[in-house]
Amino acid sequence: MSSPDEALSPRGFGALLGAGVKAARGILKALVPVRVRRWYWHWPPPGWVRFGSLRRVTPICRDYGYSRGGPIDRYYIENFLAANSADIRGRVLEIGDNSYTLRFGGDRVTRSDVLHIEAGNPQATIIGDLADAPHIPAETFDCIVLTETLYLIYDFHAALRTLHRILKPGGVLLATFPGMSHQICRAEADRWGDYWRFTSYSARRFLAEVFPPETVQVTAFGNVLVAISFLHGLSASELKKEELDYHDHDYEFSIAVRAVK
Repeated sequence: MSSPDEALSPRGFGALLGAGVKAARGILKALVPVRVRRWYWHWPPPGWVRFGSLRRVTPICRDYGYSRGGPIDRYYIENFLAANSADIRGRVLEIGDNSYTLRFGGDRVTRSDVLHIEAGNPQATIIGDLADAPHIPAETFDCIVLTETLYLIYDFHAALRTLHRILKPGGVLLATFPGMSHQICRAEADRWGDYWRFTSYSARRFLAEVFPPETVQVTAFGNVLVAISFLHGLSASELKKEELDYHDHDYEFSIAVRAVK
Protein backbone atom coordinates (compact mmCIF):
# COMPACT_ATOMS: atom_id res chain seq x y z
CA MET A 1 0.00 0.00 0.00
CA SER A 2 1.35 3.42 -0.85
CA SER A 3 1.94 6.00 1.83
CA PRO A 4 0.04 9.37 1.88
CA ASP A 5 3.21 11.09 0.68
CA GLU A 6 3.46 8.75 -2.33
CA ALA A 7 -0.20 9.31 -3.18
CA LEU A 8 0.35 13.08 -3.21
CA SER A 9 3.49 12.85 -5.35
CA PRO A 10 3.22 13.77 -9.10
CA ARG A 11 3.43 10.10 -10.01
CA GLY A 12 0.78 9.12 -7.45
CA PHE A 13 -1.50 11.96 -8.48
CA GLY A 14 -1.15 10.96 -12.13
CA ALA A 15 -2.07 7.37 -11.30
CA LEU A 16 -5.15 8.52 -9.38
CA LEU A 17 -6.17 10.80 -12.22
CA GLY A 18 -5.77 8.01 -14.75
CA ALA A 19 -7.86 5.67 -12.63
CA GLY A 20 -10.55 8.34 -12.35
CA VAL A 21 -10.68 8.87 -16.11
CA LYS A 22 -10.89 5.12 -16.69
CA ALA A 23 -13.72 4.81 -14.17
CA ALA A 24 -15.58 7.74 -15.77
CA ARG A 25 -15.30 6.11 -19.18
CA GLY A 26 -16.69 2.89 -17.78
CA ILE A 27 -19.66 4.70 -16.27
CA LEU A 28 -20.30 6.57 -19.53
CA LYS A 29 -20.16 3.33 -21.48
CA ALA A 30 -22.65 1.72 -19.11
CA LEU A 31 -25.12 4.60 -19.08
CA VAL A 32 -25.04 5.94 -22.63
CA PRO A 33 -26.71 3.83 -25.34
CA VAL A 34 -24.49 2.48 -28.12
CA ARG A 35 -26.35 4.47 -30.80
CA VAL A 36 -25.74 7.72 -28.92
CA ARG A 37 -22.05 6.95 -28.41
CA ARG A 38 -21.59 6.20 -32.12
CA TRP A 39 -23.47 9.37 -33.02
CA TYR A 40 -21.18 11.49 -30.80
CA TRP A 41 -17.86 9.83 -31.62
CA HIS A 42 -18.44 9.91 -35.39
CA TRP A 43 -19.41 13.57 -35.65
CA PRO A 44 -20.90 14.72 -37.91
CA PRO A 45 -23.22 11.70 -38.02
CA PRO A 46 -24.48 10.23 -41.32
CA GLY A 47 -26.80 12.63 -43.08
CA TRP A 48 -25.36 15.73 -41.39
CA VAL A 49 -22.36 16.30 -43.70
CA ARG A 50 -22.57 19.51 -45.74
CA PHE A 51 -20.54 19.31 -48.94
CA GLY A 52 -21.09 22.92 -50.03
CA SER A 53 -18.99 23.83 -53.08
CA LEU A 54 -17.49 20.32 -53.20
CA ARG A 55 -20.78 18.56 -54.00
CA ARG A 56 -20.01 18.14 -57.67
CA VAL A 57 -18.74 15.35 -59.90
CA THR A 58 -16.27 17.53 -61.80
CA PRO A 59 -13.35 19.38 -60.22
CA ILE A 60 -13.47 23.09 -59.48
CA CYS A 61 -10.29 23.57 -61.52
CA ARG A 62 -8.43 21.16 -63.81
CA ASP A 63 -5.05 22.91 -63.96
CA TYR A 64 -3.83 21.76 -60.50
CA GLY A 65 -4.56 25.19 -59.02
CA TYR A 66 -2.15 27.20 -61.18
CA SER A 67 -4.88 29.63 -62.21
CA ARG A 68 -6.03 30.02 -58.59
CA GLY A 69 -2.67 30.92 -57.07
CA GLY A 70 -0.41 27.86 -57.30
CA PRO A 71 -0.65 24.08 -56.84
CA ILE A 72 -0.77 22.61 -53.35
CA ASP A 73 1.84 19.95 -54.12
CA ARG A 74 4.37 22.66 -54.97
CA TYR A 75 4.11 23.91 -51.39
CA TYR A 76 5.61 20.64 -50.16
CA ILE A 77 8.05 20.24 -53.04
CA GLU A 78 9.52 23.70 -52.56
CA ASN A 79 9.69 23.37 -48.77
CA PHE A 80 11.53 20.08 -49.23
CA LEU A 81 14.04 21.59 -51.66
CA ALA A 82 14.54 24.61 -49.42
CA ALA A 83 15.27 22.33 -46.45
CA ASN A 84 17.86 20.43 -48.55
CA SER A 85 19.20 23.36 -50.57
CA ALA A 86 22.78 22.75 -49.36
CA ASP A 87 22.77 19.55 -51.45
CA ILE A 88 22.07 21.51 -54.65
CA ARG A 89 25.67 22.32 -55.53
CA GLY A 90 28.41 21.62 -58.04
CA ARG A 91 27.14 20.13 -61.27
CA VAL A 92 23.39 19.68 -61.02
CA LEU A 93 20.92 17.89 -63.29
CA GLU A 94 17.22 18.78 -63.38
CA ILE A 95 14.41 17.49 -65.58
CA GLY A 96 12.54 19.73 -68.05
CA ASP A 97 14.03 23.04 -66.90
CA ASN A 98 16.46 24.30 -64.28
CA SER A 99 14.21 26.66 -62.31
CA TYR A 100 14.63 24.83 -59.01
CA THR A 101 18.38 24.41 -59.55
CA LEU A 102 18.80 28.17 -59.89
CA ARG A 103 16.29 29.06 -57.18
CA PHE A 104 17.60 26.76 -54.46
CA GLY A 105 21.19 26.18 -55.57
CA GLY A 106 22.26 29.73 -56.35
CA ASP A 107 26.00 30.33 -56.26
CA ARG A 108 26.71 26.79 -55.09
CA VAL A 109 25.93 25.50 -58.60
CA THR A 110 28.93 25.45 -60.94
CA ARG A 111 27.11 23.92 -63.89
CA SER A 112 23.42 23.38 -64.54
CA ASP A 113 22.21 20.67 -66.93
CA VAL A 114 18.67 19.95 -68.08
CA LEU A 115 17.48 16.55 -69.28
CA HIS A 116 14.49 16.21 -71.57
CA ILE A 117 13.14 13.14 -73.29
CA GLU A 118 12.46 14.88 -76.62
CA ALA A 119 14.53 17.21 -78.76
CA GLY A 120 13.22 20.72 -79.14
CA ASN A 121 13.33 21.92 -75.55
CA PRO A 122 15.52 25.04 -75.73
CA GLN A 123 16.72 24.58 -72.14
CA ALA A 124 17.74 20.96 -72.58
CA THR A 125 21.46 20.22 -72.55
CA ILE A 126 20.90 16.43 -72.62
CA ILE A 127 18.26 14.53 -74.59
CA GLY A 128 17.36 11.08 -73.35
CA ASP A 129 15.12 8.69 -71.45
CA LEU A 130 16.22 7.99 -67.87
CA ALA A 131 15.13 4.37 -68.29
CA ASP A 132 17.62 3.95 -71.16
CA ALA A 133 20.40 6.53 -71.18
CA PRO A 134 23.79 4.86 -71.70
CA HIS A 135 25.05 8.03 -73.41
CA ILE A 136 25.02 9.97 -70.11
CA PRO A 137 28.48 9.47 -68.57
CA ALA A 138 28.71 7.75 -65.19
CA GLU A 139 29.65 9.72 -62.05
CA THR A 140 28.88 13.09 -63.63
CA PHE A 141 26.57 14.96 -61.24
CA ASP A 142 26.86 16.17 -57.67
CA CYS A 143 23.10 16.50 -57.36
CA ILE A 144 20.00 15.48 -59.30
CA VAL A 145 16.71 17.33 -58.75
CA LEU A 146 13.91 15.00 -59.85
CA THR A 147 10.52 16.51 -59.08
CA GLU A 148 7.25 14.81 -60.13
CA THR A 149 8.92 12.70 -62.83
CA LEU A 150 9.28 9.11 -61.70
CA TYR A 151 5.56 8.32 -61.92
CA LEU A 152 5.67 9.10 -65.68
CA ILE A 153 8.31 6.45 -66.35
CA TYR A 154 6.98 2.90 -66.74
CA ASP A 155 10.33 1.21 -65.97
CA PHE A 156 11.15 3.42 -63.03
CA HIS A 157 13.55 0.78 -61.63
CA ALA A 158 15.74 1.26 -64.71
CA ALA A 159 15.48 5.02 -64.27
CA LEU A 160 16.68 4.72 -60.68
CA ARG A 161 19.66 2.67 -61.79
CA THR A 162 20.53 5.41 -64.29
CA LEU A 163 20.20 8.10 -61.62
CA HIS A 164 22.50 6.18 -59.30
CA ARG A 165 25.04 5.52 -62.07
CA ILE A 166 25.33 9.15 -63.21
CA LEU A 167 25.72 10.55 -59.69
CA LYS A 168 29.22 11.05 -58.37
CA PRO A 169 30.16 9.16 -55.20
CA GLY A 170 28.62 11.21 -52.42
CA GLY A 171 26.18 12.77 -54.87
CA VAL A 172 22.60 13.42 -53.77
CA LEU A 173 19.27 12.60 -55.37
CA LEU A 174 16.41 14.89 -54.32
CA ALA A 175 13.19 13.38 -55.67
CA THR A 176 9.49 13.99 -55.19
CA PHE A 177 6.50 12.09 -56.51
CA PRO A 178 2.78 11.83 -55.85
CA GLY A 179 1.26 9.70 -53.16
CA MET A 180 -2.53 9.86 -53.10
CA SER A 181 -2.50 13.28 -54.70
CA HIS A 182 -2.69 13.16 -58.45
CA GLN A 183 -5.36 13.02 -61.08
CA ILE A 184 -4.24 11.79 -64.49
CA CYS A 185 -2.07 14.42 -66.15
CA ARG A 186 -3.73 14.13 -69.53
CA ALA A 187 -1.22 16.13 -71.59
CA GLU A 188 1.76 14.21 -70.21
CA ALA A 189 -0.05 10.86 -70.16
CA ASP A 190 -0.92 11.10 -73.86
CA ARG A 191 2.72 11.83 -74.71
CA TRP A 192 4.75 9.74 -72.24
CA GLY A 193 2.34 7.88 -69.98
CA ASP A 194 1.16 8.20 -66.38
CA TYR A 195 1.85 4.97 -64.54
CA TRP A 196 2.46 5.10 -60.81
CA ARG A 197 1.50 6.47 -57.39
CA PHE A 198 3.69 5.71 -54.39
CA THR A 199 3.72 5.40 -50.61
CA SER A 200 6.54 6.03 -48.17
CA TYR A 201 6.86 2.24 -47.83
CA SER A 202 7.29 1.57 -51.55
CA ALA A 203 9.60 4.57 -51.95
CA ARG A 204 11.90 3.46 -49.16
CA ARG A 205 12.01 -0.08 -50.50
CA PHE A 206 12.75 0.63 -54.16
CA LEU A 207 15.28 3.38 -53.35
CA ALA A 208 17.10 1.04 -50.98
CA GLU A 209 17.47 -1.48 -53.81
CA VAL A 210 19.76 0.99 -55.59
CA PHE A 211 21.12 3.37 -52.95
CA PRO A 212 22.66 2.36 -49.61
CA PRO A 213 19.61 1.92 -47.34
CA GLU A 214 21.14 3.97 -44.53
CA THR A 215 21.32 7.01 -46.85
CA VAL A 216 17.67 6.91 -47.95
CA GLN A 217 15.46 9.43 -46.16
CA VAL A 218 11.76 9.38 -47.04
CA THR A 219 9.28 12.03 -45.94
CA ALA A 220 5.52 12.09 -46.54
CA PHE A 221 3.35 15.19 -46.41
CA GLY A 222 -0.34 15.95 -46.28
CA ASN A 223 -3.73 15.04 -44.88
CA VAL A 224 -7.24 14.33 -46.15
CA LEU A 225 -8.14 18.02 -46.51
CA VAL A 226 -5.05 18.66 -48.62
CA ALA A 227 -5.79 15.66 -50.84
CA ILE A 228 -9.41 16.65 -51.42
CA SER A 229 -8.44 20.27 -52.10
CA PHE A 230 -5.77 19.31 -54.62
CA LEU A 231 -8.08 16.94 -56.47
CA HIS A 232 -10.51 19.83 -56.85
CA GLY A 233 -7.71 22.05 -58.18
CA LEU A 234 -7.68 24.48 -55.26
CA SER A 235 -4.50 26.43 -54.61
CA ALA A 236 -2.18 26.38 -51.62
CA SER A 237 -3.22 29.97 -50.83
CA GLU A 238 -6.79 28.79 -50.23
CA LEU A 239 -5.70 26.67 -47.26
CA LYS A 240 -4.31 27.84 -43.93
CA LYS A 241 -0.67 27.14 -43.10
CA GLU A 242 -1.66 24.95 -40.15
CA GLU A 243 -3.86 22.92 -42.51
CA LEU A 244 -1.03 22.48 -45.00
CA ASP A 245 1.49 21.60 -42.29
CA TYR A 246 -0.70 19.05 -40.50
CA HIS A 247 0.54 15.56 -41.36
CA ASP A 248 -1.73 12.54 -41.09
CA HIS A 249 0.35 9.37 -41.49
CA ASP A 250 -2.61 7.56 -43.05
CA TYR A 251 -3.03 10.13 -45.84
CA GLU A 252 0.27 10.47 -47.69
CA PHE A 253 -0.41 13.18 -50.21
CA SER A 254 3.13 13.81 -51.44
CA ILE A 255 6.39 11.85 -51.03
CA ALA A 256 9.90 13.30 -50.94
CA VAL A 257 13.19 11.39 -50.92
CA ARG A 258 16.80 12.28 -50.25
CA ALA A 259 19.28 9.55 -51.16
CA VAL A 260 23.08 9.62 -51.28
CA LYS A 261 25.34 7.52 -53.51
